[in-house]
Amino acid sequence: MILGFPDSRLQAMAVAEALDARYDEVGMHRFPDGESKVTLPEVSDEHVVVFRSLPNPNDKLVELLLVTRALRNQRVKRVSLVAPYLCYMRQDSAFRPGEIISQKIIGGFLAELFEDVVTVDPHLHRISRLEEAVPARNSIVVPAAPLFARYLSDRSDKPLLVGPDAESEQWVSAVAKECGLPFAIAVKQRFGDRAVSVETPDFQVRGRSVVLIDDVASTGTTLVEAVAKLRAQGVEKVGVLVTHPLFVDDAVDKLLQSGVSEIGSSDSILHATNVVFLAPLLAETLRNALDYGRNSS
Repeated sequence: MILGFPDSRLQAMAVAEALDARYDEVGMHRFPDGESKVTLPEVSDEHVVVFRSLPNPNDKLVELLLVTRALRNQRVKRVSLVAPYLCYMRQDSAFRPGEIISQKIIGGFLAELFEDVVTVDPHLHRISRLEEAVPARNSIVVPAAPLFARYLSDRSDKPLLVGPDAESEQWVSAVAKECGLPFAIAVKQRFGDRAVSVETPDFQVRGRSVVLIDDVASTGTTLVEAVAKLRAQGVEKVGVLVTHPLFVDDAVDKLLQSGVSEIGSSDSILHATNVVFLAPLLAETLRNALDYGRNSS
């Protein structure tokens, strides 16, 4: 079965439909003191796939703990997690004395709960493989690049794809390779969560269309800075495509006010900007990489 939560219902049901699998849902109630009351449906399967994207993760992680422990008590042999957006991946190193490397702690926590962890384009900086952060039996990354490339391939203006910083090159280059478009990478300096500097050296963009591509957009600060530099260099039109649309506070408004003409995202997180839908890729991964639906032992 695919076991979903109210906040990820649409994505989980789409994956269940693609797999022709049974869907059921965890019941959720929040007590006045903030505690979660979690209710499981009847489970008779030996393999359960828990589907939940993990923005705003702190309550969700506790609820995943409650759900997995209850599933084990019902003698479920294998529990897999599909988390299109995977939390706590950015803090992978200590930059000041006393800073906790949360990536390893949360990654280890998830590996203790689940045999398999499937996610989309995790925000990895100083490591190259998900299993270094999440040492589960199977730690699987599903790339969104093929879907973004398909989305872009029909455009007649043949835009230049631009990554706003060095970390984005892995995603931008993959999309560019899939759809045959040129790409370039900007240079970023970060001074804080909402303070960055972006440089676009030698970009030939005057009169061109550009699409900025990144894995995560939260405050939108980096993208807004990149748009400002591109517009100063004479770009005709700027669009934005992101895998994980966190878009906190007024991030979308800031992007639109900066001159962005279109904003698109995957449905790793439900958002009004969703234009790319992950269910087919996630279902294919469950079917092939985890042999879900054929041999779930």
